[in-house]
Amino acid sequence: MSLNTVVAIILAAGSTTLTNVAYLREHDAAAALPVLSMRRPIHSVKLLLEDRTWLFGFAMETGGFLLYAAALGLAALALVQSITAGGIGVLAYVGARMSNRKLGPRHRAGVIISVLGLVALGVSLMKSNGAGGEGSIAGILAWLGGTAALALVVLAIAHRHGGSAVAEGIGGGLLFSIGDISTKIVTQGGARVAFLTTLIAGYALGTIQLQIGYQRGAALTVAGLATLLTNALPIAAGTIVLGEGVPAGALGVVRILAFVGVIGGSILLAAPDDPRGAKRAPPVPADARS
Repeated sequence: MSLNTVVAIILAAGSTTLTNVAYLREHDAAAALPVLSMRRPIHSVKLLLEDRTWLFGFAMETGGFLLYAAALGLAALALVQSITAGGIGVLAYVGARMSNRKLGPRHRAGVIISVLGLVALGVSLMKSNGAGGEGSIAGILAWLGGTAALALVVLAIAHRHGGSAVAEGIGGGLLFSIGDISTKIVTQGGARVAFLTTLIAGYALGTIQLQIGYQRGAALTVAGLATLLTNALPIAAGTIVLGEGVPAGALGVVRILAFVGVIGGSILLAAPDDPRGAKRAPPVPADARS
């Protein structure tokens, strides 16, 4: 394993820790605000920027992004995303500690499977230099365009049925994946720096969707689903679009099992232990706040 790969793994681990703790802070802050809406984006952004607790969480998330971008400059997209996928375990553990509750059996299983997946990933990297591919501009644009279209469809269907935390989490995750893939493309330099446009759009729209979702559901459900898609899609894109190779032989099998492990663990962690549990109270309207 090369030095660049080792440094990238450390940076990615730091990134996912900061980002997932930030999600918890943002969730608590957004849940206490008046109703946010994409129909009033300027008003919604103003509410968020005026809240110091939310701003602190967003600053932490920004720090996590900078570490993530640095990691992508050193290693393949699929590798870095596999490390950050384990961050949902951080989200589950810290969330449980902050709310003074124990993780349910499904979430404990998710943490264990995610950790085993990360261990398997480390084994598969023993003879890897961590280098990534570049892919074609046409293929990248097709992937990003298809992801954006899918996000619009999910959010449109949810809107017709009154909206839901699950849909906002899925929509936010799809949009964040656009930002994550674009970040890797930008680090390749040259004309690809133009993907800074899709990077900003993906992260900005994804962030707003997550805040709306935080007002409708628990952090682990909303951010968990977003994290799942934010990691699963770039891992797939790294292999399919950017041509990042999988090792041959036994190490290749271990690498695939590692990807399956971190994504499978994320699915378990994103799902509520008791879907019949009580719903959280709706946000307090602005005119009802003293």
